[in-house]
Amino acid sequence: MVRAIFPGTFDPIHLGHMDIATRAARLFDEVIMAVYDKPLKSLMFSPEERISLVQEAFHDNPKIKVTGYSGLTIDFAHKMDAQVVVRGLRVFSDFEFEFRMALANQRLAKDIETVALITAEQHTFLSSSTVREIATLNGDVSSMVPAHVKKALHAKVINMGEQSMPNSLRD
Repeated sequence: MVRAIFPGTFDPIHLGHMDIATRAARLFDEVIMAVYDKPLKSLMFSPEERISLVQEAFHDNPKIKVTGYSGLTIDFAHKMDAQVVVRGLRVFSDFEFEFRMALANQRLAKDIETVALITAEQHTFLSSSTVREIATLNGDVSSMVPAHVKKALHAKVINMGEQSMPNSLRD
């Protein structure tokens, strides 16, 4: 059995993530959506909320499992007995980051391969930060996220209030 992990913060999960995971599930026997708990960036959703949103996104796909993790991704891959780390590539700038990460992971664990899948064309602009900004500014994200994520974003924005709005899309 070939098991893959697809690591990320998924804050929130969007249709681009879902496309990569679903396509990976066609290639591998099992895909574990590995929700990282403490990245070096600010998050909108707690680890528990993100895990729940990802679980709901894949509730009907038995090949895709969801769990949270801490620490090095490569250590988590070993713990889960995974042979592959799946990553998604949207734009050229993603390649440089993912290439360096794959080389670092290869140095740490030669037994785990990195497989990068190119995003579907309609998702090239999607990122979780873009989704968060649009949602925070009361924009329509229904073409970017599943309905349950849109609902969670709306509730989070109401709870955040005006003080936490990002500045980049307001002008």
